[in-house]
Amino acid sequence: MGLCSSCFGGSSEEELISPDIETRRQQQREAAERRRIEQESRGIKDVDKVRRQQQRAQDLERREQEAARMGNQPTLKFVFCNK
Repeated sequence: MGLCSSCFGGSSEEELISPDIETRRQQQREAAERRRIEQESRGIKDVDKVRRQQQRAQDLERREQEAARMGNQPTLKFVFCNK
């Protein structure tokens, strides 16, 4: 059960040479960036809406922290729900 190398066709050495290291690294960086972007937006229909909601939540948290530092504890806490 030996293999006959002539059956696989003549492969020249040029076909076996891979791109240089820097080119491969650049391609890997680009692929990783594409995967990161795809992963961030997976399952989200409106990315801008999510960003706005995150910004509002951060602003609210920051205002609560400032109020706590000033000693003015709010008696009521408002929670906004958008459905």
